[in-house]
Amino acid sequence: MSKIKSFSVGNGDMFYINHGSSNFTTIDCCLSEEGKEDIVDELISESNGKDISRFISTHPDDDHIRRIEYLDDRMNIVNFYCVKNEATKDDDTDSFTRYCELRDSTKAFYLSKGCTRKWMNQSGNDNNGKFIGSSGINILWPNTSNEYFKTELENVKNGESPNNISPIIKYGIEDGATVLWMGDLETEFMENIRNEVSFPKINILFAPHHGRKSGKVPNDWLNEMNPDIIIMGEAPSQNLDYAGYDAYNKITQNSAGDIILDCIGNKIHIYVSNENYSVDFLENDYMTNKYDCYYLGTLNI
Repeated sequence: MSKIKSFSVGNGDMFYINHGSSNFTTIDCCLSEEGKEDIVDELISESNGKDISRFISTHPDDDHIRRIEYLDDRMNIVNFYCVKNEATKDDDTDSFTRYCELRDSTKAFYLSKGCTRKWMNQSGNDNNGKFIGSSGINILWPNTSNEYFKTELENVKNGESPNNISPIIKYGIEDGATVLWMGDLETEFMENIRNEVSFPKINILFAPHHGRKSGKVPNDWLNEMNPDIIIMGEAPSQNLDYAGYDAYNKITQNSAGDIILDCIGNKIHIYVSNENYSVDFLENDYMTNKYDCYYLGTLNI
């Protein structure tokens, strides 16, 4: 089994995956001053005893790297995954400075379409001969030779928005759940590269750009991945593209709060922190409340 958590952090993204193997993955960082200690305490507790811990940064916007220096000081990020870039910013915050230090250090592993690494998507023995299973993470994008992508790299080097250097990250369990993250990719860019990416069947899609209309996933991509549930992020309600995803089941984090996906075999048991939130498309497996959250229902896959 594995456990995926999407933190309710306001207008931003932060996730972790407690893998069924001896892996632990954090995706993005958006910590408030008042909430940073509790969240990092949870990350430390959840990752305790894991052999491999990694941090994946989708892109260096503030709402995806906020207070990463605090997280790094407490957890010591030794495996920092990002797209290779030379992003610059006019407002050089402590968080962006730490991002650049990690990005340009020997701790960095650069993500690209089809890249492989122990123990991201390859199993194998560590230096002590201990076998460690794969995390099940694969990268579907970027193709670093793509001209549209190279233009975006040049744009971020000149201080423009880094949204479109976001990778597409697939997490999959054998004979189980498949989950997809797309960072803050924007619709126009996705349209430009739509023939460059192929998708498997997806159970859970975290809508790019927090579910904003500006990050609406192209219809041909949606048709190909056919997600069972789309999780809309915490963009302001007036900016969320409910209509664009009208044909799909949705969970809206603005209302649901923290979201936990318990992936066990061919079931995803879903929990949320708002006890008054409900949906009508999940099965009831009569699970008890846990993780300080409330059982919402079960997706059978």
